[in-house]
Amino acid sequence: MAERTTEEPWKILEFYSGIGGMRYSLMRAEIHANIVEAFDINDRANDVYMHNFGCRPFQGNIQSLSAAELDKYAAHAWLLSPPCQPYTRQGLHKDSADARASSFIWILELIPQMRQPPIMLFVENVVGFEISNTHKHMMDIFAKNTFVTQEYILSPLQFRIPYSRPRYFCLAKRKPISFKNPSLNYQLCHTLTPLVPLEDKTLMDACLPEKVKEESYLSCLSISNFLETSGSLMGFEQDCHGKEANGSVDFLEKFAVPHSLIERWGSAVDIVYPSSKRCCCFTKSYFRYVKGTGSLLATSENFNYEAAKSTGTCFMKDLGLRYFTPREVANLHSFPLDFCFPEHITIRQQ
Repeated sequence: MAERTTEEPWKILEFYSGIGGMRYSLMRAEIHANIVEAFDINDRANDVYMHNFGCRPFQGNIQSLSAAELDKYAAHAWLLSPPCQPYTRQGLHKDSADARASSFIWILELIPQMRQPPIMLFVENVVGFEISNTHKHMMDIFAKNTFVTQEYILSPLQFRIPYSRPRYFCLAKRKPISFKNPSLNYQLCHTLTPLVPLEDKTLMDACLPEKVKEESYLSCLSISNFLETSGSLMGFEQDCHGKEANGSVDFLEKFAVPHSLIERWGSAVDIVYPSSKRCCCFTKSYFRYVKGTGSLLATSENFNYEAAKSTGTCFMKDLGLRYFTPREVANLHSFPLDFCFPEHITIRQQ
């Protein structure tokens, strides 16, 4: 985006804005830009967005938008994070036939009809999108409308964040704008070296074979760097709602994993410690279910889980298992410290 010489701010459209992750990324990148409109159909997500940014996204049906209406925004760039369910490993794999894919396809198909199409697009989705029919259709539209693309599979692990969440990203620039590194044009880089300074200079900042092990990444920070104590929880609640928290007792009661769930699903859950340097991706079912929804945190650090598990004497109740808090999940997603939820949003919704 820095290629524009004018000092006027970029005009950005933010599709599928959710709780504002794309907007926070734009702010963190210190891009001179204005979000001229955000779009999301989820009422609760829009409440959170409004709470943090002071403006409410457009909540109508995106498929009601026309090329002429999009032209009125005169936006230079679009940010898009469309629904991932049509492409997830655990989904129905309906791809472009899934109704949740239709709005994204609609937006893409408006581009050739516009008088002022965007000159840049940034698309994010789950791994699996890159082999979908929707992806093929998107790339066809980009090619026919003189866009140059670069695609990546990136994970927070590459940025020293102990969070295994690989995601697909596509950068598209309309000619004559170009990328600084054209050697990656029209390529999908499945695995990259860490994108932070390395001690091991033998690791090149370039595309590597897909089977490069996680050990080749720069050592991540420990999970403890992303946790909150009961004291910081009180500060968080005061910042958001001007209320005092009730201390560590309420904190433990809120986020402790019930023993009934431990007894039923204990062998199937992913358990991490504050000293761990990896945790699993959190899903929207986290805090409602424990199997396959995200890691659980063992607060009894001195308990030797692996040793007990191997000898068959593991009593998982002794691990002090709890859920990660909404603030901690936000930390792992690199949300800023001043981000918070409106008071009416429940913990499960958070």
